[in-house]
Amino acid sequence: MIVVAGEALVDVVTEADGTVTETPGGSPLNVAVGLGRLDVPATLCCQLGDDERAGVLVTHVATSGAQLVAAPTTTGRTSTAVATLDAAGAAHYDFDLEWSLPRQELPPCDGVHVGSLGTVLEPGRESVLDLVEQARARGLLVSLDVNVRPAFLPDVEEGWRRTRELAARCPLVKLSDEDALALRPDAGADDTARALLGAGDTVLVLLTRGPHGATAFSASGEVSVEPRPTTVVDTVGAGDSFMAATLAQLHDAGTYAAPESLGTLDGDALRRLIAGAVEVAAITCERRGANPPTRAELPSGWPAG
Repeated sequence: MIVVAGEALVDVVTEADGTVTETPGGSPLNVAVGLGRLDVPATLCCQLGDDERAGVLVTHVATSGAQLVAAPTTTGRTSTAVATLDAAGAAHYDFDLEWSLPRQELPPCDGVHVGSLGTVLEPGRESVLDLVEQARARGLLVSLDVNVRPAFLPDVEEGWRRTRELAARCPLVKLSDEDALALRPDAGADDTARALLGAGDTVLVLLTRGPHGATAFSASGEVSVEPRPTTVVDTVGAGDSFMAATLAQLHDAGTYAAPESLGTLDGDALRRLIAGAVEVAAITCERRGANPPTRAELPSGWPAG
């Protein structure tokens, strides 16, 4: 079982034509849901309010095959993110978010995944870092999705320092080219990925490039994969689907049972890994909202197919 720690919220999506819809969201929630739909046991550790929106999120996680452990928010409100879509379907966010997660005892599990606002906002950030340290003490695989939100990054230098500090505790780190630009405006995305690789525990860095696919950076080299032609409805949740698909493949391959093997993946294995993740992200982009596919909806032979 993989523990995912971080924010769960409701995406209030405003279309280019002004239409408003509400859907479950939050990067960690999306990753947990993506794992559940890919038949990988997952538990989301988060915060929820005591309101109708919380019930929607609980149902969404449960029906996707994942579990949820939630601490209450102090306000009783469930957090929201207002996503405004442009004509191309790209999302831009404004948040009403509380993150005051108390310290948690890490349950028996195979690994821990953290990322996004849960690793940034105080005071809950300290509880997430504590879960990471509990996982490291047990020799578990820890993964990080940087997932920068510029509204919560007022000091670029401090943001980069904190990112490096946390990334160094995680063997697997994923970030997008947009994350890299936000963290290091004067550096190329590839150079930022290389700067994270090999620091502390990090042995694999995955850099997503939107419509241009993704690149894996490891000691064995750099491997890139481009997606198939895709008709984009919107990009909401695409990066989270990529992350969930990556973790699911590592789970299938037994990497969680032998986390040291993550750093020994050769070029073919890395190409297969990111190709499988890129395909799941592409399917998500072809749908409205953060709606990752189930394993049964993937191409025959996935990830090879």
